[in-house]
Amino acid sequence: MTDSDPNDLPDPALSVARAAAAPPIAHADFNIGDIVKHRMFDFRGVIFDIDPVFANSDEWYEAIPKDLRPRKDQPFYHLFAENSDSSYVAYVSQQNLLHDENAEPIDHPAIPGVFESFERGRYRLRPEHRH
Repeated sequence: MTDSDPNDLPDPALSVARAAAAPPIAHADFNIGDIVKHRMFDFRGVIFDIDPVFANSDEWYEAIPKDLRPRKDQPFYHLFAENSDSSYVAYVSQQNLLHDENAEPIDHPAIPGVFESFERGRYRLRPEHRH
């Protein structure tokens, strides 16, 4: 065992400051294949990808009205979405999603290329898209 110089030890205050500055670990509440609906807007979709934190452009984020802008330190979901007028791809924060208890499939033209089946209210990824 060797003697260590007290000056080589980390400053406890510095360690606390580093821990406080670290981003929180985000936990995804939804999974790929889950059907969800937006909390405020009238659309629903199936999740096909998940970002652990915001990973879109600053322009996209700034285009959201300030009073509706979600936090960036949470999961964001890529959805094949639909509303009564059309189907499209949406990027939605976790805080704005709810499980959709409707149990009806989503009508989106991209679904067959990513998912192989719809069973018990959720979609199953095609084998080539699984990691």
